Amino acid sequence: MTRDATFEDGGEGAIALRAETKDDLAVIAALVQDAILPITEIAWEAKARRLALLINRFRWEDKAAAEAEKRPYERVRSLLVLSDVTHVASMGIDRSDRDVVLSVLDISFEEAEDGAGRVTLTLAGDGALAADVECLDVDLRDVERPYRAPSGHAPHHPD
Repeated sequence: MTRDATFEDGGEGAIALRAETKDDLAVIAALVQDAILPITEIAWEAKARRLALLINRFRWEDKAAAEAEKRPYERVRSLLVLSDVTHVASMGIDRSDRDVVLSVLDISFEEAEDGAGRVTLTLAGDGALAADVECLDVDLRDVERPYRAPSGHAPHHPD
């Protein structure tokens, strides 16, 4: 006899998601909120039309389980890739300071004509990265095993 799969049947695994709509992007934005990355982990590949960021993201999807099981919070190294990028700009970031560590607050998309638009990564400290894109095509993929969050705390944003 067969049965429908349940939530409990799913094993915890690496995240691999693609955003092609604003609703899709909202899911990725929630997962990368409070991700941190050294400025050196941003790669703009103009010929490939790709902007890639190697981030250390807080595992929001595991927060409730970690609290229930009284175990440490986790982070995981993930690759955030924007494709079909035609131009990249930054604001409030000293790109010459190779020791800067950035923190992602949000990702948004402003649509223009024919599905093109601008993807903006809002960073802590009034910084931002903006990528003009021909279409919304953003991938998030965990590339390593999760590790204990060094701070031992979940990020917190006062109301």
